[in-house]
Amino acid sequence: MISVGKISGAVGTYANIDPAVEVYVCRKLGLESASISTQIIQRDRHAQYLTTLALVGGSCEKIATEIRHLQRTEVLEAEEPFSEGQKGSSAMPHKRNPVVCERIVGLARLLRGHALAAMENIALWHERDISHSSVERIIVPDSTIALDYMLTHLTEVIEKLNVYPDRMLVNLERTKGLIFSERVMVEMIKRGAERREAYDAIQTCALQTWKNGHDFKALLANDQTVRRFLDAKALNACFDHRAHLRHVNRVFARLGL
Repeated sequence: MISVGKISGAVGTYANIDPAVEVYVCRKLGLESASISTQIIQRDRHAQYLTTLALVGGSCEKIATEIRHLQRTEVLEAEEPFSEGQKGSSAMPHKRNPVVCERIVGLARLLRGHALAAMENIALWHERDISHSSVERIIVPDSTIALDYMLTHLTEVIEKLNVYPDRMLVNLERTKGLIFSERVMVEMIKRGAERREAYDAIQTCALQTWKNGHDFKALLANDQTVRRFLDAKALNACFDHRAHLRHVNRVFARLGL
């Protein structure tokens, strides 16, 4: 609870006012009356608030960083909106830089710095020197304004995000089927294989795929250990990417989407 107020005098002892006045005024302002205070309300409340802003900013940064990665030229599975006539890289005209996401990531660092400054404001000489005041004049308004900016622009990026499913499929296929290794192992275990036995057989085939670029499923189909437990139909079923998405709607449902 950070929405509190105090009218308890210069050292918090109500020397010149009845505590009931504090309760009355705070209630009128929609605040709780601070249980105990000195000349000021304790700054751990401010630190809690600014740390929360920094945590929200960190979540924004996490999303923005992922979009930046997905927008890389060699990945290009998604990208933030790019308006007609907008300039990209000053040196490479083909690039469409994720400038909004880059700003969000940078501002998240700023919020973390402000949160640290708020933590430093908790300990004050003689319960209240004036060193916190100059800091709070900057970090409180700047943090709230920065996070508002981040949330507004990240919302717009997500709403207008360009998504390229065909490119995602191309990137998946670059692995030559290696992404299905876990599913093959699980299916072998279900059909009676020892875990170590299944793991070793699959890893041997996977290493050949990594080294020589051979098709992973073809190597598995020719492996004697794998063939003992999986026929062609069962092996093909392991390489159906739709199996990984069969529960995704339940995740969206949890979020009310």
